[in-house]
Amino acid sequence: MSEQPPQDPDPAPQNQGLANQPPPNPYQPYAPGYGPTGLPMWAPDHPQATTVLLLGILGMAVCQVVAPFAWVMGSRVRKEIDASGGQIGGRSQVQIGYVLGIVGSCLLAFYVLGGLAYIGFVVVVIAAGA
Repeated sequence: MSEQPPQDPDPAPQNQGLANQPPPNPYQPYAPGYGPTGLPMWAPDHPQATTVLLLGILGMAVCQVVAPFAWVMGSRVRKEIDASGGQIGGRSQVQIGYVLGIVGSCLLAFYVLGGLAYIGFVVVVIAAGA
């Protein structure tokens, strides 16, 4: 008969600190913009993103006088969002307002030039009739 050391029927786990944590999930790797749970993390929108969008819509549809403001503000806010490195969101709203500001400014220039041409035409017709 050989002597063997007595065996403990309930051995303690080797890694007691890791016993309460589940193993990492290999199917949900960490990606930028996503938290450790796999859910996306959104950056807060720039405070003036909605303002640029509204000015662009108003400048395009109702009052073209505000369109240049959407264009200038949109350019500045877009640069601030790009410089933030992903900490500030709302770039799509700003981009839409910026483009609508450009289109509204072109319409404003077209209307101003058309109005000046019309006034010039009226002056020429009145002068020719006199």
